[in-house]
Amino acid sequence: MSVSIKRVQVIVKYTQQGFTLLEVLIAIAIFSVVSLASFTIFDTVLRGDESSKIRSERQNELQRAFLLMERDFTQIAKRTMRVNGEEPGKSFLQTSDDSFLADEQAIAFVRNGWTNPGLLLPRSDMQSVAYRLVDDTLQRLHYNFVDAVVGQEPRIRPLITQVTSVGFEFHDGKKWQKKWSGETLPLAIAIEIETQDYGLIRRQFLVAGDDSTAEKSRT
Repeated sequence: MSVSIKRVQVIVKYTQQGFTLLEVLIAIAIFSVVSLASFTIFDTVLRGDESSKIRSERQNELQRAFLLMERDFTQIAKRTMRVNGEEPGKSFLQTSDDSFLADEQAIAFVRNGWTNPGLLLPRSDMQSVAYRLVDDTLQRLHYNFVDAVVGQEPRIRPLITQVTSVGFEFHDGKKWQKKWSGETLPLAIAIEIETQDYGLIRRQFLVAGDDSTAEKSRT
């Protein structure tokens, strides 16, 4: 009987023992390493998701801008522009060489196909359009009326940010030219956009042109 009581006392005494300081420190160290690893993985996932969203938004911005440019450039009309009530210019395309766009990397023209079903709105289905670079942002400008009156301000739509430079080239059917003059339209227009993240981006758009330009390209 005395032997069994001693065994019970030994068992009770053994079960009441706790963790040693070394075991607690080891457990804390393991928990800290696991927590740090988990936080690192979680932070990496968040950063990757944020970076993916930024790239996706940037690509969507570029795609929307180039789709809008394609719609504008492919519908250029053989029509001169009247700016601020002044006399219309002599060229169908106005660039930075003109006084209207002086000191700006820009191009302006009139396009067809501005949606106005049944002419329900008090405006034409032609639209005065301009593209210019201001504060590292490529902007699209348009007027409500194809011939802007004195004091009328254009509507400005930011298209592409982080742009360092913009250039235009014009194809006459034989070669690309930096400048375009005369009362004709080129057969194609190229726009070169230098961006901070993607570098140089070049897009080329076919233009309806006219018979004189096409004839020159064949001779």
